[in-house]
Parts: sequence; structure tokens; C-alpha cells
Amino acid sequence: MAVRPEGTPCWADASFDDPPAAQDFYGELLGWTFGESAEEYGGYTQASVDGELVAAISPKMPGSDEPTAWNLYFATPDAAATAARIRENGGTLAEEPVQVGSFGTMVRATDPSGVPFCAWQAADHQGFGRTGEPGAFVWAEVCTRDTRKADAFFPVVFPFEVQRMVSDKVDFNVWKVAGAPVAGRLRMTANFPEAADPFINVYFAVSGVDDTVATAVRLGGQLLYGPTPSPFGRFAPLMDPQGAVFTVIDTADTEGPMPSFD
Repeated sequence: MAVRPEGTPCWADASFDDPPAAQDFYGELLGWTFGESAEEYGGYTQASVDGELVAAISPKMPGSDEPTAWNLYFATPDAAATAARIRENGGTLAEEPVQVGSFGTMVRATDPSGVPFCAWQAADHQGFGRTGEPGAFVWAEVCTRDTRKADAFFPVVFPFEVQRMVSDKVDFNVWKVAGAPVAGRLRMTANFPEAADPFINVYFAVSGVDDTVATAVRLGGQLLYGPTPSPFGRFAPLMDPQGAVFTVIDTADTEGPMPSFD
């Protein structure tokens, strides 16, 4: 697989207090199967659909007080250069770039508006083996209340072309790489709990959102709102039983005209 263009989402993972329970939840909900845990990397376990990598689950580090959340990785050809741009533009590095064996080099950071994210310089691990199909990553949105800071940061750290949705109801930008949409930026409004921290909302594709929501609730998850029709697909934000928020979307189930962008 070719290395993804810089700024393209290339991987997603999450750390849990109870990884086996998380595997049971996502395995039944999204059809994931799991490989062997890499004990030398803290029990990191990759998930697949039909033999193609889609995400990973791991235990939380001992003593960690970080909330349970999905992490999104943006591709970079040079982790050190990306880390330098993060620092120069007001972001915060969790640590200097870390080489992860022969797999690649990781950057963990937070943007000036408080959104955690990662960057990945691929080596042996190229990231997603499948995207845009049921059970796999399909989209992501940076959700923040301080859009001014996020808008001044991400398109400088990564080569994003920015298009703003023409709307008096939603403050939303699409980020493109080489003309192709790769992610979005959404202003958090009263629809979000007041105590909710800025985050990246990771979308997984499904076939049939309503049935997926019913399964999630049966497994102990929570429907946050919806399901909601849209021209991009019927979608529903969910919280898994351990508190990680994500969204499922059926991109084949569309409704309404596409919005305009300037």
C-alpha cells in the first residue's frame, strides 16, 4: 500500500480500562476481529474486517487519568517537521516524536483549542487497510468551541485546503488534500454537553444505522442523538460502555440536497 498523502487520516485507536470488553462491544457492533496482543507494546491489539486492518484497541497505561476516547492519526512524511510546526503554531506536544519499532514514528499533540490528535510517519505499518466500507473508518471531524484557534492551526500544520459550508445554522469547514475531502472542523454548540472537551469525532461506516444503534444500546452503549438523515448519509453519534464517543454512518442512505461551500 502506498504511503498516504500528508494530512490524510491514516489510523485510529483507543485505550480502555477493560480492553476485552471493548473488543466484545466493537466486535459485535462493527464486525471486527482481533489479532494477537502485542505485549511488547503494552497489549496493543489490532482489529480487522475481512483480514484488512481498521483500528486498534489497547489497555490504558497504568496510572493514566486520560479519558477514554478515539485517537485519530494524520499521515506525515516527516514526524520531526510536523512536531516543529505544532510547536511553532501554538500546539502542545505530549512528548517528542517516538519511533515505534519498525512500524513508524508517532507524534501525540494537542492543538491550541484543546483537541488531542496524533500524526504518523509510516514505515512497516501503513495504517488503515480498508476505509469507507462497513466496519471501517470513513470520516472524522475536529469538534471545538474555539474555532478561531483550530482554523489558524491545522491548515498550517498539515497541507489542508479549506472550504467553508455556507450555512447560518452550522459552522463547519471541510479540509481537503490534493482536492479530496479528508476531514472536517465543526464548532461545538449547545448540542454538545457543556462539560464535553474538544475532541475528534471518528466516523465508522455501517450498513443500516438504525439496526446498528439498536445493537449498540443492547450492548450497553448510549445513543447521544439521532439517527439523523443528511445528504452525506444517515448517522448517529454513540458512546460506548466505557465512555468513548464515535459516530456510525450509512453513506448509502442519503437524504436532501448537498450543501454549498465557498
